Amino acid sequence: MKFLQKIFPIIRKIVFNKYFLAVAIFTIVIVFFGEHSLKNRWETGRNIKTLKKEIRFYEEEIESNKQKMNDMQTGDESLERYAREKYYLKKDSEDIFIIKEDE
Repeated sequence: MKFLQKIFPIIRKIVFNKYFLAVAIFTIVIVFFGEHSLKNRWETGRNIKTLKKEIRFYEEEIESNKQKMNDMQTGDESLERYAREKYYLKKDSEDIFIIKEDE
């Protein structure tokens, strides 16, 4: 108990010092409030991660579509298969049956 009685006036002088209060208030404002607070930086970092995932996804889609386009330009079989699947095209001697599954 005597230790607290000796140290309390010292802590009180430090805490109520105008420079300490100014630095403490400034630190609180920087950390929690304002445009560049830690909260905003954390949210921005999270948004950057999701956008990078989207970029990777779309880059993979672009590569896949380039490969499909290249296949269709070079081979008649793949172009014919694509036209049959996507646009339901058929030859004169063929019949097409479309089966829809319940979702």
